[in-house]
Amino acid sequence: MTALARHKRAFAALTVAGRVRRHNEDAVLCSPELGLWAVADGMGGAQRGEVASALALETLQRAIANGQGLRTAMHAANLAVFEYAEANNLEMGTTLVCVRIHDDSEYELAWAGDSRAYCIDAHGIRQLSHDHSWVQTMVDAGELTVDEARRDPRRNIVLRCIGQTLEGFDIGYSRAPLEPNERMLLCSDGLSGELDDTELFRLCNDDADPTTTVNRLVQGANDCGGRDNISCIVIGRNVTAVMTIESAMRRFIRRLISPKKPRQPYTP
Repeated sequence: MTALARHKRAFAALTVAGRVRRHNEDAVLCSPELGLWAVADGMGGAQRGEVASALALETLQRAIANGQGLRTAMHAANLAVFEYAEANNLEMGTTLVCVRIHDDSEYELAWAGDSRAYCIDAHGIRQLSHDHSWVQTMVDAGELTVDEARRDPRRNIVLRCIGQTLEGFDIGYSRAPLEPNERMLLCSDGLSGELDDTELFRLCNDDADPTTTVNRLVQGANDCGGRDNISCIVIGRNVTAVMTIESAMRRFIRRLISPKKPRQPYTP
């Protein structure tokens, strides 16, 4: 999926089962008319996980379309999955990371679980979300390094997710400016678990269109084993800003290489 958002940012999304699992329990949401993008990683096994991730995204989108704020919409998604699981006597849940871009200059970010959001520019990559996972808790406590956490057999233990509970449910949330030259990446742990930040930056930091970038990312995760479902959304740089920069650069180059007009001799 690829398109040009009303915020003048191109975007693309891709979700695949990976090379080991038969079913894809991930889901992605791209709603540029709402300025909304999201990735969900369902849990509970085949069908249950698929239902949880799809239901969470459907509820999130509907709540935003009805004028609710992002945090309220996340709680609505949690309630929908929790009530469905209770009504059908199922154990199910889903991670969820979502971003809403306002006027192409500011974003809201919300998440539950270990699906991630990153910001990428020419200077580097930074993780915007903070995993709700056992290994992240150990990293925060100084008990594990980031590299050890990536290899720890308990790295898939999620401490918070959509549909887990109603009492005391909380989400991660932030709001910050978004610069014209910044890209955003949303992904499930099937991507971030296979590719570290250095690899993610290498694959995202060029002038490739978002469709090319998401295909590179998924291929890279599959090449590293593809042990889980893999999903990602890339929201590109501001197209108008990029075109303005490129036009200015072309004008500068033309001035450098264009032959200068000879000066007319001075006649007193």
